[in-house]
Amino acid sequence: MKITVKKGNALEQKTSCLVLGVFAGKYKNEQLSQINQQLGGALDRATRSKEFTGGKGETLLLHGGSQAFAERILLLGLGKESLFSLRSLRQVTSSAVKLLAEKQLGSFLLALPQLPIKKTDFGERIQTIVEGVLLADYRYDRYLPKDKPGKPAVLDHVELLISANASTATAKAAIEAAEAIGSGVCFARDLVNAPGNLKSPEYLAMQAVAMAEQVGIKAKLLDRRELERQGFGAMLGVAQGSEREPYLIVLEYQGGIEAEQPIALVGKGVTFDAGGISLKPAEKMDEMKMDMGGAAAVLGTMKAAAEMRLTINLVAVVPVVENMPSGTAIRPGDILTSLSGKTIEVLNTDAEGRLILADALTYVARYQPSVVIDLATLTGACIVALGNHAAAVLGNHSGLIRQLLKAGERSDERFWQLPLWEEYSELIKSDFADVKNTGGRAAGTITAAAFLQAFADKYKWAHLDIAGMAWAEQGKAGQPKGGTGFGVRALIEYLRGATK
Repeated sequence: MKITVKKGNALEQKTSCLVLGVFAGKYKNEQLSQINQQLGGALDRATRSKEFTGGKGETLLLHGGSQAFAERILLLGLGKESLFSLRSLRQVTSSAVKLLAEKQLGSFLLALPQLPIKKTDFGERIQTIVEGVLLADYRYDRYLPKDKPGKPAVLDHVELLISANASTATAKAAIEAAEAIGSGVCFARDLVNAPGNLKSPEYLAMQAVAMAEQVGIKAKLLDRRELERQGFGAMLGVAQGSEREPYLIVLEYQGGIEAEQPIALVGKGVTFDAGGISLKPAEKMDEMKMDMGGAAAVLGTMKAAAEMRLTINLVAVVPVVENMPSGTAIRPGDILTSLSGKTIEVLNTDAEGRLILADALTYVARYQPSVVIDLATLTGACIVALGNHAAAVLGNHSGLIRQLLKAGERSDERFWQLPLWEEYSELIKSDFADVKNTGGRAAGTITAAAFLQAFADKYKWAHLDIAGMAWAEQGKAGQPKGGTGFGVRALIEYLRGATK
Protein backbone atom coordinates (compact mmCIF):
# COMPACT_ATOMS: atom_id res chain seq x y z
CA MET A 1 0.00 0.00 0.00
CA LYS A 2 1.18 3.50 -0.85
CA ILE A 3 0.51 6.33 1.63
CA THR A 4 1.23 9.87 0.48
CA VAL A 5 0.49 13.46 1.52
CA LYS A 6 -0.81 16.37 -0.51
CA LYS A 7 -1.92 19.94 0.06
CA GLY A 8 -4.86 21.87 -1.31
CA ASN A 9 -8.57 22.54 -0.95
CA ALA A 10 -10.40 19.37 0.08
CA LEU A 11 -13.28 20.04 -2.29
CA GLU A 12 -10.97 20.45 -5.28
CA GLN A 13 -9.28 17.05 -5.06
CA LYS A 14 -10.01 14.36 -7.63
CA THR A 15 -10.49 11.11 -5.72
CA SER A 16 -12.75 8.09 -5.64
CA CYS A 17 -13.75 9.12 -2.11
CA LEU A 18 -13.10 12.16 0.05
CA VAL A 19 -13.29 11.39 3.80
CA LEU A 20 -14.20 14.27 6.13
CA GLY A 21 -14.80 14.38 9.88
CA VAL A 22 -17.76 16.23 11.38
CA PHE A 23 -18.19 17.05 15.06
CA ALA A 24 -21.61 16.63 16.64
CA GLY A 25 -23.92 19.48 15.72
CA LYS A 26 -21.22 21.30 13.74
CA TYR A 27 -22.28 20.69 10.16
CA LYS A 28 -22.98 24.30 9.26
CA ASN A 29 -19.43 25.36 8.39
CA GLU A 30 -18.40 26.78 5.00
CA GLN A 31 -16.95 23.50 3.71
CA LEU A 32 -20.06 21.45 4.52
CA SER A 33 -22.33 24.18 3.18
CA GLN A 34 -20.45 24.01 -0.11
CA ILE A 35 -20.83 20.21 -0.18
CA ASN A 36 -24.53 20.56 0.54
CA GLN A 37 -24.90 23.03 -2.34
CA GLN A 38 -22.93 20.82 -4.75
CA LEU A 39 -25.13 17.84 -3.88
CA GLY A 40 -28.46 19.61 -4.13
CA GLY A 41 -29.21 19.82 -0.42
CA ALA A 42 -28.41 16.15 0.36
CA LEU A 43 -26.71 17.03 3.64
CA ASP A 44 -29.65 19.18 4.78
CA ARG A 45 -32.00 16.30 4.12
CA ALA A 46 -29.80 13.86 6.05
CA THR A 47 -29.52 16.14 9.07
CA ARG A 48 -33.23 17.02 9.13
CA SER A 49 -34.14 13.31 9.16
CA LYS A 50 -31.51 12.66 11.89
CA GLU A 51 -29.79 10.25 9.52
CA PHE A 52 -26.58 12.14 10.28
CA THR A 53 -25.90 14.47 13.20
CA GLY A 54 -22.13 14.13 13.62
CA GLY A 55 -22.61 11.76 16.54
CA LYS A 56 -19.74 9.43 17.39
CA GLY A 57 -19.63 6.47 15.01
CA GLU A 58 -22.15 7.83 12.50
CA THR A 59 -21.30 7.71 8.79
CA LEU A 60 -22.91 9.23 5.73
CA LEU A 61 -21.72 8.19 2.27
CA LEU A 62 -22.77 10.59 -0.49
CA HIS A 63 -22.16 10.25 -4.21
CA GLY A 64 -20.65 13.37 -5.77
CA GLY A 65 -22.75 15.35 -8.20
CA SER A 66 -21.71 17.01 -11.44
CA GLN A 67 -20.15 19.94 -9.52
CA ALA A 68 -18.04 17.76 -7.18
CA PHE A 69 -14.46 16.72 -7.88
CA ALA A 70 -14.76 13.65 -5.60
CA GLU A 71 -16.76 10.69 -6.86
CA ARG A 72 -17.95 10.07 -3.29
CA ILE A 73 -17.85 11.94 0.00
CA LEU A 74 -17.81 10.02 3.28
CA LEU A 75 -18.72 12.03 6.37
CA LEU A 76 -17.60 10.60 9.70
CA GLY A 77 -19.36 11.49 12.94
CA LEU A 78 -16.75 12.44 15.55
CA GLY A 79 -18.98 13.14 18.54
CA LYS A 80 -18.34 16.07 20.86
CA GLU A 81 -15.26 18.08 19.94
CA SER A 82 -14.25 18.45 23.60
CA LEU A 83 -14.05 14.65 23.97
CA PHE A 84 -12.21 13.94 20.73
CA SER A 85 -8.77 12.38 21.27
CA LEU A 86 -6.00 10.53 19.44
CA ARG A 87 -7.75 7.33 20.47
CA SER A 88 -10.93 8.61 18.80
CA LEU A 89 -8.98 9.60 15.70
CA ARG A 90 -7.48 6.12 15.35
CA GLN A 91 -10.90 4.52 15.80
CA VAL A 92 -12.75 6.66 13.26
CA THR A 93 -9.95 6.21 10.74
CA SER A 94 -10.12 2.44 11.09
CA SER A 95 -13.92 2.53 10.81
CA ALA A 96 -13.72 4.57 7.61
CA VAL A 97 -11.12 2.24 6.09
CA LYS A 98 -13.19 -0.83 6.97
CA LEU A 99 -16.31 0.69 5.42
CA LEU A 100 -14.58 1.75 2.21
CA ALA A 101 -12.79 -1.59 1.82
CA GLU A 102 -16.15 -3.34 2.12
CA LYS A 103 -17.40 -1.00 -0.63
CA GLN A 104 -14.47 -2.29 -2.74
CA LEU A 105 -12.64 1.06 -2.66
CA GLY A 106 -8.89 0.62 -2.40
CA SER A 107 -7.95 4.28 -2.93
CA PHE A 108 -9.27 7.40 -1.20
CA LEU A 109 -8.32 10.73 0.35
CA LEU A 110 -8.42 11.33 4.11
CA ALA A 111 -8.91 14.97 5.08
CA LEU A 112 -8.47 14.11 8.77
CA PRO A 113 -5.01 15.46 9.71
CA GLN A 114 -6.44 18.96 10.09
CA LEU A 115 -8.86 17.95 12.86
CA PRO A 116 -8.14 19.86 16.09
CA ILE A 117 -7.15 17.71 19.07
CA LYS A 118 -5.99 19.37 22.27
CA LYS A 119 -2.46 18.72 23.52
CA THR A 120 -1.34 16.94 20.35
CA ASP A 121 1.01 17.93 17.58
CA PHE A 122 0.77 17.47 13.83
CA GLY A 123 3.14 14.50 13.70
CA GLU A 124 1.19 12.63 16.36
CA ARG A 125 -2.04 13.08 14.44
CA ILE A 126 -0.50 11.86 11.19
CA GLN A 127 1.02 8.81 12.91
CA THR A 128 -2.30 7.98 14.58
CA ILE A 129 -4.23 8.21 11.29
CA VAL A 130 -1.76 5.98 9.46
CA GLU A 131 -1.83 3.45 12.30
CA GLY A 132 -5.62 3.40 11.98
CA VAL A 133 -5.32 2.75 8.24
CA LEU A 134 -2.77 -0.05 8.58
CA LEU A 135 -4.50 -1.83 11.45
CA ALA A 136 -7.81 -1.78 9.58
CA ASP A 137 -6.20 -3.15 6.43
CA TYR A 138 -4.87 -6.24 8.23
CA ARG A 139 -6.45 -9.63 7.67
CA TYR A 140 -5.26 -13.21 8.13
CA ASP A 141 -6.70 -14.92 5.08
CA ARG A 142 -3.95 -17.18 3.80
CA TYR A 143 -6.11 -20.28 4.24
CA LEU A 144 -9.18 -18.75 2.60
CA PRO A 145 -9.96 -18.85 -1.15
CA LYS A 146 -8.64 -15.78 -2.94
CA ASP A 147 -11.94 -15.28 -4.73
CA LYS A 148 -14.12 -15.52 -1.61
CA PRO A 149 -17.35 -13.54 -2.22
CA GLY A 150 -17.59 -10.28 -0.31
CA LYS A 151 -13.88 -10.14 0.44
CA PRO A 152 -12.89 -6.51 1.27
CA ALA A 153 -10.68 -4.65 -1.15
CA VAL A 154 -6.96 -4.53 -0.47
CA LEU A 155 -5.84 -0.93 -0.01
CA ASP A 156 -3.81 0.42 -2.89
CA HIS A 157 -3.26 4.15 -2.34
CA VAL A 158 -4.28 6.30 0.61
CA GLU A 159 -3.70 10.05 0.45
CA LEU A 160 -3.59 12.36 3.47
CA LEU A 161 -4.64 15.95 2.90
CA ILE A 162 -2.67 18.39 5.05
CA SER A 163 -3.01 22.14 5.43
CA ALA A 164 -0.98 24.53 3.29
CA ASN A 165 1.29 25.58 6.17
CA ALA A 166 1.89 22.04 7.50
CA SER A 167 5.33 20.46 7.20
CA THR A 168 5.52 17.77 4.53
CA ALA A 169 8.76 16.49 6.05
CA THR A 170 7.11 16.06 9.45
CA ALA A 171 4.19 14.24 7.86
CA LYS A 172 6.48 11.85 5.95
CA ALA A 173 8.51 11.09 9.09
CA ALA A 174 5.30 10.33 10.98
CA ILE A 175 4.11 8.06 8.16
CA GLU A 176 7.40 6.14 8.24
CA ALA A 177 7.13 5.69 12.01
CA ALA A 178 3.54 4.47 11.72
CA GLU A 179 4.47 2.07 8.93
CA ALA A 180 7.23 0.56 11.07
CA ILE A 181 4.89 0.20 14.03
CA GLY A 182 2.16 -1.23 11.81
CA SER A 183 4.66 -3.69 10.37
CA GLY A 184 5.56 -4.85 13.87
CA VAL A 185 1.93 -5.19 14.95
CA CYS A 186 0.95 -7.13 11.82
CA PHE A 187 3.98 -9.41 12.17
CA ALA A 188 2.90 -10.17 15.73
CA ARG A 189 -0.70 -10.77 14.61
CA ASP A 190 0.45 -13.20 11.92
CA LEU A 191 2.46 -15.18 14.47
CA VAL A 192 -0.46 -15.40 16.89
CA ASN A 193 -2.96 -16.35 14.18
CA ALA A 194 -0.83 -19.14 12.71
CA PRO A 195 -2.41 -22.55 13.48
CA GLY A 196 -0.83 -24.89 15.98
CA ASN A 197 -0.01 -27.59 13.42
CA LEU A 198 2.23 -25.04 11.68
CA LYS A 199 3.44 -23.08 14.69
CA SER A 200 5.94 -25.35 16.40
CA PRO A 201 8.65 -23.81 18.61
CA GLU A 202 11.04 -24.33 15.71
CA TYR A 203 8.69 -22.45 13.35
CA LEU A 204 8.52 -19.49 15.72
CA ALA A 205 12.29 -19.54 16.13
CA MET A 206 12.82 -19.58 12.35
CA GLN A 207 10.36 -16.71 11.89
CA ALA A 208 12.30 -14.69 14.47
CA VAL A 209 15.62 -15.40 12.78
CA ALA A 210 14.26 -14.50 9.34
CA MET A 211 12.85 -11.23 10.68
CA ALA A 212 16.14 -10.42 12.40
CA GLU A 213 18.10 -10.97 9.19
CA GLN A 214 15.64 -8.76 7.31
CA VAL A 215 16.00 -5.75 9.64
CA GLY A 216 19.63 -6.18 10.72
CA ILE A 217 19.27 -7.61 14.23
CA LYS A 218 21.74 -10.10 15.68
CA ALA A 219 20.03 -13.43 16.45
CA LYS A 220 20.97 -16.68 18.14
CA LEU A 221 19.03 -19.77 19.16
CA LEU A 222 19.63 -22.08 22.10
CA ASP A 223 18.40 -25.59 21.28
CA ARG A 224 17.61 -28.42 23.69
CA ARG A 225 21.21 -29.56 24.00
CA GLU A 226 22.38 -26.05 24.92
CA LEU A 227 19.45 -25.53 27.27
CA GLU A 228 20.34 -28.76 29.03
CA ARG A 229 24.02 -27.80 29.20
CA GLN A 230 23.25 -24.46 30.80
CA GLY A 231 20.60 -25.81 33.17
CA PHE A 232 17.24 -24.43 31.98
CA GLY A 233 15.42 -26.89 34.21
CA ALA A 234 12.10 -25.05 34.46
CA MET A 235 11.78 -24.45 30.72
CA LEU A 236 12.82 -28.01 29.85
CA GLY A 237 10.35 -29.34 32.38
CA VAL A 238 7.48 -27.74 30.48
CA ALA A 239 8.86 -28.85 27.12
CA GLN A 240 9.33 -32.50 28.02
CA GLY A 241 5.67 -33.39 27.41
CA SER A 242 5.89 -32.47 23.73
CA GLU A 243 7.66 -34.14 20.81
CA ARG A 244 8.47 -30.67 19.48
CA GLU A 245 11.84 -29.29 20.47
CA PRO A 246 12.11 -26.14 22.65
CA TYR A 247 14.15 -23.08 21.74
CA LEU A 248 15.35 -19.94 23.44
CA ILE A 249 15.35 -17.02 20.98
CA VAL A 250 17.84 -14.25 21.73
CA LEU A 251 17.85 -11.05 19.65
CA GLU A 252 20.19 -8.08 20.05
CA TYR A 253 19.63 -4.67 18.50
CA GLN A 254 22.31 -2.01 18.94
CA GLY A 255 21.06 1.45 18.10
CA GLY A 256 22.83 3.23 20.95
CA ILE A 257 26.45 3.50 21.97
CA GLU A 258 28.21 0.22 22.73
CA ALA A 259 28.67 0.91 26.46
CA GLU A 260 25.00 1.71 27.01
CA GLN A 261 23.08 -0.86 29.05
CA PRO A 262 20.30 -2.45 27.00
CA ILE A 263 16.60 -2.49 27.71
CA ALA A 264 15.51 -6.12 27.81
CA LEU A 265 12.20 -7.55 26.61
CA VAL A 266 11.11 -11.05 27.60
CA GLY A 267 8.11 -12.76 26.00
CA LYS A 268 6.25 -15.95 26.90
CA GLY A 269 6.26 -18.27 23.90
CA VAL A 270 3.99 -21.28 24.47
CA THR A 271 3.07 -22.11 20.88
CA PHE A 272 0.18 -24.30 22.02
CA ASP A 273 -1.01 -24.77 25.57
CA ALA A 274 -3.08 -27.88 26.22
CA GLY A 275 -2.36 -27.50 29.93
CA GLY A 276 -0.13 -30.55 30.20
CA ILE A 277 -1.30 -33.21 32.69
CA SER A 278 -3.54 -30.51 34.22
CA LEU A 279 -5.47 -30.63 30.96
CA LYS A 280 -7.56 -27.64 29.92
CA PRO A 281 -11.29 -28.00 29.11
CA ALA A 282 -12.03 -28.71 25.45
CA GLU A 283 -14.10 -25.54 25.02
CA LYS A 284 -11.99 -22.80 23.42
CA MET A 285 -8.83 -24.88 23.61
CA ASP A 286 -8.41 -24.02 19.92
CA GLU A 287 -7.59 -20.47 21.01
CA MET A 288 -4.56 -21.70 22.95
CA LYS A 289 -2.48 -21.23 19.82
CA MET A 290 -2.37 -17.61 21.07
CA ASP A 291 -0.44 -18.44 24.25
CA MET A 292 2.67 -17.02 22.63
CA GLY A 293 1.12 -13.53 22.41
CA GLY A 294 3.86 -12.15 24.66
CA ALA A 295 6.56 -13.61 22.43
CA ALA A 296 4.82 -12.19 19.35
CA ALA A 297 4.65 -8.73 20.90
CA VAL A 298 8.35 -8.80 21.77
CA LEU A 299 9.33 -9.94 18.27
CA GLY A 300 7.04 -7.34 16.68
CA THR A 301 8.53 -4.64 18.88
CA MET A 302 12.07 -5.60 17.89
CA LYS A 303 11.08 -5.46 14.23
CA ALA A 304 9.49 -2.02 14.61
CA ALA A 305 12.37 -0.63 16.69
CA ALA A 306 14.92 -1.73 14.09
CA GLU A 307 12.90 -0.32 11.19
CA MET A 308 12.54 2.99 13.08
CA ARG A 309 16.28 2.96 13.84
CA LEU A 310 15.68 3.84 17.50
CA THR A 311 18.85 5.09 19.20
CA ILE A 312 18.83 2.57 22.04
CA ASN A 313 20.20 -0.89 22.73
CA LEU A 314 17.68 -3.71 23.04
CA VAL A 315 17.84 -7.38 23.84
CA ALA A 316 14.94 -9.80 23.50
CA VAL A 317 14.80 -13.18 25.22
CA VAL A 318 11.93 -15.45 24.16
CA PRO A 319 11.54 -18.97 25.60
CA VAL A 320 9.49 -21.12 23.21
CA VAL A 321 7.88 -24.45 24.09
CA GLU A 322 4.73 -26.47 23.55
CA ASN A 323 2.80 -27.62 26.64
CA MET A 324 1.27 -31.05 25.99
CA PRO A 325 0.11 -34.08 28.03
CA SER A 326 2.03 -37.29 27.43
CA GLY A 327 3.84 -40.10 29.20
CA THR A 328 6.91 -37.89 29.45
CA ALA A 329 5.12 -34.75 30.71
CA ILE A 330 5.81 -33.34 34.14
CA ARG A 331 3.28 -34.16 36.86
CA PRO A 332 1.66 -32.09 39.59
CA GLY A 333 3.95 -32.45 42.58
CA ASP A 334 7.16 -32.63 40.54
CA ILE A 335 10.04 -30.38 41.59
CA LEU A 336 12.17 -28.62 38.98
CA THR A 337 15.55 -26.93 39.41
CA SER A 338 15.55 -23.65 37.52
CA LEU A 339 18.44 -21.91 35.78
CA SER A 340 18.83 -19.71 38.86
CA GLY A 341 19.31 -22.77 41.08
CA LYS A 342 16.02 -22.15 42.87
CA THR A 343 13.73 -25.15 43.09
CA ILE A 344 10.09 -25.01 41.98
CA GLU A 345 7.26 -27.26 43.12
CA VAL A 346 4.85 -27.74 40.22
CA LEU A 347 1.33 -27.88 41.64
CA ASN A 348 -0.41 -27.22 38.32
CA THR A 349 1.17 -28.00 34.96
CA ASP A 350 -1.14 -25.44 33.34
CA ALA A 351 0.74 -22.71 35.20
CA GLU A 352 3.58 -23.28 32.76
CA GLY A 353 4.20 -19.79 31.40
CA ARG A 354 5.75 -18.58 34.63
CA LEU A 355 8.09 -21.60 34.59
CA ILE A 356 9.63 -20.79 31.22
CA LEU A 357 9.74 -17.08 32.11
CA ALA A 358 11.61 -17.89 35.34
CA ASP A 359 14.53 -19.26 33.34
CA ALA A 360 14.34 -16.45 30.76
CA LEU A 361 14.36 -13.78 33.49
CA THR A 362 17.43 -15.43 35.00
CA TYR A 363 19.19 -15.68 31.64
CA VAL A 364 18.61 -12.04 30.70
CA ALA A 365 20.51 -10.79 33.77
CA ARG A 366 23.81 -11.64 32.03
CA TYR A 367 23.20 -8.66 29.73
CA GLN A 368 23.19 -6.31 32.75
CA PRO A 369 20.02 -4.60 31.46
CA SER A 370 18.94 -1.19 32.67
CA VAL A 371 15.32 -2.37 32.62
CA VAL A 372 13.53 -5.68 32.00
CA ILE A 373 9.93 -5.87 30.81
CA ASP A 374 8.21 -9.20 30.34
CA LEU A 375 4.96 -9.78 28.48
CA ALA A 376 2.84 -12.88 28.86
CA THR A 377 -0.64 -14.25 28.37
CA LEU A 378 -0.16 -15.49 31.89
CA THR A 379 -3.40 -15.76 33.86
CA GLY A 380 -7.12 -16.18 33.29
CA ALA A 381 -7.45 -14.28 36.55
CA CYS A 382 -6.33 -11.15 34.72
CA ILE A 383 -9.34 -11.42 32.40
CA VAL A 384 -11.61 -11.82 35.45
CA ALA A 385 -10.10 -8.68 36.97
CA LEU A 386 -9.82 -6.38 33.95
CA GLY A 387 -11.84 -8.00 31.18
CA ASN A 388 -10.68 -7.30 27.64
CA HIS A 389 -10.05 -3.58 28.10
CA ALA A 390 -6.64 -3.40 29.79
CA ALA A 391 -3.57 -5.45 30.62
CA ALA A 392 -2.20 -5.68 34.14
CA VAL A 393 1.14 -4.16 35.05
CA LEU A 394 3.13 -5.09 38.15
CA GLY A 395 6.78 -4.77 39.04
CA ASN A 396 9.51 -3.78 41.46
CA HIS A 397 10.10 -0.19 40.30
CA SER A 398 7.39 2.46 40.57
CA GLY A 399 9.06 4.82 38.09
CA LEU A 400 9.14 2.15 35.39
CA ILE A 401 5.49 1.30 36.03
CA ARG A 402 4.50 4.97 35.72
CA GLN A 403 6.32 5.21 32.40
CA LEU A 404 4.52 2.13 31.08
CA LEU A 405 1.14 3.42 32.24
CA LYS A 406 1.80 6.68 30.40
CA ALA A 407 2.98 4.87 27.26
CA GLY A 408 -0.12 2.70 27.36
CA GLU A 409 -2.42 5.71 27.50
CA ARG A 410 -0.65 7.49 24.66
CA SER A 411 -0.62 4.42 22.41
CA ASP A 412 -4.18 3.31 23.31
CA GLU A 413 -2.87 0.01 24.70
CA ARG A 414 -3.89 0.57 28.27
CA PHE A 415 -2.49 -0.95 31.46
CA TRP A 416 -3.79 -1.02 35.02
CA GLN A 417 -1.46 -1.42 37.98
CA LEU A 418 -2.08 -4.18 40.51
CA PRO A 419 -0.26 -4.31 43.87
CA LEU A 420 2.70 -6.59 44.49
CA TRP A 421 3.03 -6.39 48.25
CA GLU A 422 5.29 -8.69 50.25
CA GLU A 423 2.25 -10.55 51.60
CA TYR A 424 1.59 -11.99 48.13
CA SER A 425 5.04 -13.57 48.03
CA GLU A 426 4.12 -15.57 51.10
CA LEU A 427 1.45 -17.32 49.03
CA ILE A 428 3.94 -18.90 46.63
CA LYS A 429 6.26 -20.34 49.29
CA SER A 430 6.47 -24.12 49.12
CA ASP A 431 6.82 -26.73 51.86
CA PHE A 432 9.07 -28.83 49.62
CA ALA A 433 10.93 -26.34 47.36
CA ASP A 434 11.95 -22.69 47.25
CA VAL A 435 8.69 -21.68 45.54
CA LYS A 436 5.55 -23.27 44.12
CA ASN A 437 4.12 -22.36 40.76
CA THR A 438 0.66 -21.35 41.92
CA GLY A 439 -0.70 -19.55 44.95
CA GLY A 440 -4.27 -20.73 44.44
CA ARG A 441 -7.33 -19.01 43.01
CA ALA A 442 -7.20 -15.84 45.10
CA ALA A 443 -5.25 -12.95 43.51
CA GLY A 444 -4.07 -15.25 40.73
CA THR A 445 -2.55 -12.52 38.56
CA ILE A 446 -0.65 -11.06 41.51
CA THR A 447 0.70 -14.34 42.86
CA ALA A 448 1.89 -15.23 39.34
CA ALA A 449 3.79 -11.94 39.28
CA ALA A 450 5.10 -12.64 42.79
CA PHE A 451 6.48 -15.93 41.46
CA LEU A 452 8.24 -14.10 38.60
CA GLN A 453 9.59 -11.49 40.99
CA ALA A 454 11.59 -14.22 42.73
CA PHE A 455 13.62 -14.55 39.52
CA ALA A 456 13.79 -10.81 38.67
CA ASP A 457 15.56 -9.47 41.73
CA LYS A 458 18.73 -8.24 40.02
CA TYR A 459 17.30 -5.35 37.97
CA LYS A 460 14.40 -2.95 37.46
CA TRP A 461 11.52 -5.11 36.29
CA ALA A 462 7.92 -4.83 35.14
CA HIS A 463 5.51 -7.60 34.21
CA LEU A 464 2.68 -7.13 31.72
CA ASP A 465 -0.09 -9.75 31.89
CA ILE A 466 -1.77 -9.43 28.49
CA ALA A 467 -4.04 -12.47 28.79
CA GLY A 468 -7.19 -10.47 28.09
CA MET A 469 -5.69 -8.38 25.30
CA ALA A 470 -3.69 -10.69 23.02
CA TRP A 471 -6.74 -12.27 21.38
CA ALA A 472 -10.00 -10.71 20.17
CA GLU A 473 -13.04 -12.97 20.14
CA GLN A 474 -15.13 -10.28 18.46
CA GLY A 475 -13.72 -8.40 15.49
CA LYS A 476 -14.01 -4.64 15.05
CA ALA A 477 -12.59 -1.90 12.88
CA GLY A 478 -8.82 -1.93 13.22
CA GLN A 479 -8.88 -5.32 14.92
CA PRO A 480 -10.33 -8.37 13.17
CA LYS A 481 -11.05 -11.47 15.21
CA GLY A 482 -7.89 -13.24 16.33
CA GLY A 483 -4.42 -12.07 17.32
CA THR A 484 -4.21 -8.39 18.24
CA GLY A 485 -0.48 -7.73 18.37
CA PHE A 486 -1.16 -6.00 21.70
CA GLY A 487 1.92 -4.57 23.35
CA VAL A 488 3.89 -3.49 20.29
CA ARG A 489 2.51 0.05 20.14
CA ALA A 490 2.85 0.59 23.90
CA LEU A 491 6.40 -0.75 24.02
CA ILE A 492 7.48 1.40 21.09
CA GLU A 493 5.95 4.43 22.79
CA TYR A 494 7.88 3.57 25.96
CA LEU A 495 11.12 2.98 24.04
CA ARG A 496 10.79 6.25 22.13
CA GLY A 497 10.45 8.00 25.47
CA ALA A 498 13.58 6.25 26.69
CA THR A 499 15.58 7.76 23.82
CA LYS A 500 14.71 11.35 24.79
